[in-house]
Amino acid sequence: MILPDGRTLAWREIGQGPVLVLVHGWAISGLAFAELAEQLKGQFRLLLPDLTGHGNSSSSRDVSLRTLAQDLRDWLTVVAPGPICLGGWSLGGMVAMQMASESCADLSGLILIGTSPRFTSSTDWSHGLPATQVRALRRNLLRRFDATLADFFRLTFAGEEIAEQRVATIRRFALYPGELVDPQVASTLLEVLEHQDQRTLLKNLTLPALVIHGEQDQVTPLAAGEWFGSQLPEVKREVIPGAGHAPFWSRPQQVAMMIAEAAATWSR
Repeated sequence: MILPDGRTLAWREIGQGPVLVLVHGWAISGLAFAELAEQLKGQFRLLLPDLTGHGNSSSSRDVSLRTLAQDLRDWLTVVAPGPICLGGWSLGGMVAMQMASESCADLSGLILIGTSPRFTSSTDWSHGLPATQVRALRRNLLRRFDATLADFFRLTFAGEEIAEQRVATIRRFALYPGELVDPQVASTLLEVLEHQDQRTLLKNLTLPALVIHGEQDQVTPLAAGEWFGSQLPEVKREVIPGAGHAPFWSRPQQVAMMIAEAAATWSR
């Protein structure tokens, strides 16, 4: 699809039924959800967008949570005016929260997977990565782009037991078929994540929400997911024992069942 400023936003579509949009995380693409979408396609019309500068979507110099949300709003206005169930993983969950807080679409519910309202730690937030670690990741990205992306992919599985053969399978469907993220966009988004703080947005979120977190998540700690339970007015929390940052990769059937149950309720 051509956005108002002439850039292209790419997406994949599969299945029929109520609309379920899933937004991917940093430095990957909508292909991240290819396997999960296969699990859900009998119940939902799944839309899997590529964020700006990711996958097959055009790049941009102006990248923030707000501009990413605006791009998705422009896209959804054309392909799925609503109502939709909106989900996101990690960075994608942050974009989804931005959209929901700004009433960017006709939403029936919100799914947050491995998501945090603040990515880095601070004096009043201990549930994030040190800002110095994020800055180091950004420096390494500029020096050794491919190797740094590979290291971050491995961090997704940190803390959990998963067979190397399974990791190789995930790499094949989630990474290899698509385009690598634009280096400048990836770097800019790390700077965004260093300063991102969406805690004040939650007062605007009145949607029913499903929060899914891996017990062993080393990127967005479990405590960040637990925090949502005390802040959102209508929330169901699901903690997946032994799972890391991407439970839909290591436990796809379990996550699909959780999403289907919640989204089916919201679409009634």
